[in-house]
Order: sequence, then structure tokens, then C-alpha cells
Amino acid sequence: MRPSFPGFPAEAMAFLRGLARNNRREWFKERKETFETKVMAPMSELAAALNAEMVKFAPDYTTEPREAIYRIYRDTRFSSDKTPYKTHVAAIFPRRGLGKHSGASFYFSVSAKEIEVAGGLYMPGPEQLLAVRRHLEQRHIEFRRIVRAKKLAGLVGELAGDQLLRAPKGFSPHHPAADLIRHKQWYVYSTLDPDLAITPYLLPEILKRFQAAAPFVAFLNVPLAGKRKKRDSDYLA
Repeated sequence: MRPSFPGFPAEAMAFLRGLARNNRREWFKERKETFETKVMAPMSELAAALNAEMVKFAPDYTTEPREAIYRIYRDTRFSSDKTPYKTHVAAIFPRRGLGKHSGASFYFSVSAKEIEVAGGLYMPGPEQLLAVRRHLEQRHIEFRRIVRAKKLAGLVGELAGDQLLRAPKGFSPHHPAADLIRHKQWYVYSTLDPDLAITPYLLPEILKRFQAAAPFVAFLNVPLAGKRKKRDSDYLA
């Protein structure tokens, strides 16, 4: 039998709506049991169901729910926004052997405002940036073909990410991949109606977007995965 997920209970979305209006420790503390049982427990079930299906098309990206799911607590040390909690729940599925943010990953989040599904490289460090830019310099035609695929564009959107105004040092501004090399991030994403979260359609809608993004994510990880890069290349076939 295929894994199923009935959707989040209505109480989960009510909690997230309430948290958006009352982002205070006192409010959260009084409702922590609701958060654990109606939000986090279903979130763990959803991550497990995703893993069971991802084995078929992205086996190196399956991640234990306790590692995949982000904490609800915000890091406010370097932020002017001192609200203590995120108003969404989210999970990330990185390439095994790479850090959570040092390689391209699959991601989704659920809030009272929207559901977001994404894939790509969002926070690369200097070494990862250089490696991906060199990779694009050599294989930009293949990357453009992946990005322009109807399934990817239709389900997860066009290439996004912050860019430099000009080609980075060491790269020609006249190279045919200059527009791609200027990127500091490479990702695709789509947003869905939050009402989907309480239905059994949530799992398949996330899954089909992850599957559409799999060649895109795998391409970005080829220069980052070291000895495992051949396995990522296999996904591009």
C-alpha cells in the first residue's frame, strides 16, 4: 500500500492562526500540548510518508523526521524581530553526506497563510558557490534544459534566487552562462492554498513537486557530493 496522510487536523491550523496573532511565550506555553499533538505529531507523520515515497526517486534525500523538521523557536540573536516563534512549521530533506544548507535540498512549510514547496540551493557557502558556478560554466545547456522542463515550470515555478549585478570574479561576463553564474542562490518554489493542509491531497501535492524538482536538485549537487556525484548524475538520466 502507498503511504497516506489524512492531512493536519483543523486544530493545527487554528493553532498556527492563533500563533500568528499571539506570538508570545505565555500564549504558546498554555497551548504547548496542542502544538505537540496537533501540529508536531502530524508533521512527523507527513515527513515519514514523504520519505517512504522519496525512496523511489530521490533515495539519497530521505531524512528522519526528527532531523528534517525545523524547530518552531526563532533565533533572535541577530534579528530586530524578537518574536520567539516561527508562525509556520517546515521540513528540509538534504542530500545525505551534505549539511542541511551546504547542498541543494527539498523543502516544504505549512502556515495559516500558505503552503510552500521548494527545491534547490538556498544558503551556499563560498566553496559551494564556486563549485556550482564552475559546474554551470561547463554544463549550462543541460541545466537550462532541466529548468525549462514543462513539468518543473508548471509545478514548482521558474528559477529564482538572489543575483549579483555583474559576473563574479574569475568568470567572463560574456560567457553564455553568465546569467546563471551571477546567481547566489538557485531554487524553485511554489505556494499552495493553506486549506489544502487539512486534506489528504497535501501529501501527493508536495510529492509531485518534489519529484518534478528532483533533476534540478540533483544537478546542483553533482559538484558538491564528492565521491557520490555519480549517483546524483544517475537522477538526471
